Amino acid sequence: MPEHEALHQHGTPAREVAAFLRRRREQIAQRWADEALFRSVFTVSRDEAVEAGRVVVDALAQVAESERVEDPDAEAFTVVREQLAGMAAARGRYGLSAAQVSREVDALRVPPTDLLATDLADAPAEHLRACTTALTVLTGTLRLVVLDTALSEGQALIDRQRMQLLEVATPVIRLWDGIVAVPLIGTLDSARSQVVMETLLEAVVAEQAQYAILDITGVPTVDSLVAQHLMKTVAAVRLMGAECVVSGIRPAIAQTIVQLGLDLGTVVTRAGLADALKYALRGLGADIVQAPGGASKR
Repeated sequence: MPEHEALHQHGTPAREVAAFLRRRREQIAQRWADEALFRSVFTVSRDEAVEAGRVVVDALAQVAESERVEDPDAEAFTVVREQLAGMAAARGRYGLSAAQVSREVDALRVPPTDLLATDLADAPAEHLRACTTALTVLTGTLRLVVLDTALSEGQALIDRQRMQLLEVATPVIRLWDGIVAVPLIGTLDSARSQVVMETLLEAVVAEQAQYAILDITGVPTVDSLVAQHLMKTVAAVRLMGAECVVSGIRPAIAQTIVQLGLDLGTVVTRAGLADALKYALRGLGADIVQAPGGASKR
């Protein structure tokens, strides 16, 4: 029986495409293994690239069988997200732009389209056009699914890196036995303020600190929400059994706190980090005195 007649027996163009994909599964997977997207990810073994191609072809056949070629939420696309999307995300980590990844995914459309044209070479033009359209829509949805997932993974990676940068930009310094400090530099926002609170509380527990110094000398200004976060940090440290000393409040920040009507009556503040350290040392029964010759000593 001619190929196009065998296809035509399956009914709708989408179902005929599903039958075609299952029949040509091996040839498509072999050709995909030589495409840039597969070749650049599976650099050790070509067999792994071919097997990954088979998995994707099977998934596309299931989508076509369900006649949901335009639906990126089709159940079978879950496999595609797990397979191709991870590959596209890897290409993105190698420095490729979204447009370049899109072109590599789009290149996967060519092998099955060429094979379908060969299978339907003797079929009526209208039938060939209908099946080709169904396959084109299916591969277009495939590209949409891959890019959407790759972009989501890329955003998740950016978010993780941002949190790591926030943690690196919020160092906790052990100044003395029982005294820790967090010197803040740069702009504070709500996300960073939350990291400051978490980092400082963890340090209080780890170091069994009695005093925690929050130095904001390097912070040019804060908004109302951040000011409230700082106040909550002070309260949280107090609940942990330590005393929080805020140092280096700039005039602009002081004005913001006053305008907000925040009560700092219970908060210990000092002009600078040195003053805050001196206060904490005295609280521990130690002090800094001026030695003969101008040098300071304990």
